[in-house]
Amino acid sequence: MTTLDYIKDVHVYQNENGYRFSVDALLLYSFVRMQRVKKIADLGAGSGIIGLLLAKKYNNASICLVELQESLAMLAKQNIILNNLADRVNVLKADIKDLHRRLSEIYILRSQASAQETSFDCLLPENFDLVVSNPPFRKTETGIISLGDEKAIARHEIMLALKDIIKTSSYLLKHHGKLCIIHLPERLAEILQTLGENALEPKRLRFVHSTVSSEAKMMLIEAVKGGRTGLKIEKPLLIYTEDGSYTKEMREIYDC
Repeated sequence: MTTLDYIKDVHVYQNENGYRFSVDALLLYSFVRMQRVKKIADLGAGSGIIGLLLAKKYNNASICLVELQESLAMLAKQNIILNNLADRVNVLKADIKDLHRRLSEIYILRSQASAQETSFDCLLPENFDLVVSNPPFRKTETGIISLGDEKAIARHEIMLALKDIIKTSSYLLKHHGKLCIIHLPERLAEILQTLGENALEPKRLRFVHSTVSSEAKMMLIEAVKGGRTGLKIEKPLLIYTEDGSYTKEMREIYDC
């Protein structure tokens, strides 16, 4: 069973008892700050919420949503049609960690006169201005595994590891293209190391706190392919005031 939900100016179908988007998606969307974007890839797109929001924000951009799970990929296709974005947004059901090999094989075949177009044609190496990802946060040996495969795969690195997201992002990005991700602060050192191993230079970092008195619960990172060294630590993003209401910034993000 699905529900029809609304956020900002985007409508999305979601599985009632499956994986559902949360505030993470809105935070990552709001963290993207680019004046002009032509090509965007959303890795681990779920039902497509982040890519759809970005399609509304950048109305001349084309977006490829990459999702492994059949149930979520089907919802993403429905949501593209629901939001009248089929001319600019595509869904590719694919295993992100295997994309490099699959794409290499396809480009060799495409050099042959008899080669046919494939669903992978929305992805080209070094062709994207922006890659975004709200990946599984936790390693399989940490945290409580969610009941139901859809939730478990979306939240834990059962089928997709952090290094695969970053490696594939570097493969897809143009020189000076940007990767924006949201993740857990406890994995910052690992993320910075993996970015460096894949020619991605961290440029912006912002920690997300529930309140001004709480520890950071999430972080937002922007990295630039082939960028110069120089990391800016932005002011913390606070979700709630001490009385439990949304902060002014969060109200602006939600447009409420």
